[in-house]
Amino acid sequence: MPQVKVTLEENQIAFIDNHRKYGYSSRTELVKKAISLLQQEIEKQELEESARIYQEIYEADSELQELTEMAATEWID
Repeated sequence: MPQVKVTLEENQIAFIDNHRKYGYSSRTELVKKAISLLQQEIEKQELEESARIYQEIYEADSELQELTEMAATEWID
């Protein structure tokens, strides 16, 4: 597996050194989990931003609203 070298603050090193206290078997496991959680949060933020943009477009376009309503009605029938 590839490795990377990073520079951390003293308090960050102290935190990962306490990995067992947080239920992780190694520093690597804790760091991987932290990165995974950050990835998920960033992806969630990007999805929310995309949804906000689509909402703005939808709210500003009455024709699009009509087409959507017609399609939903036809789909239900």
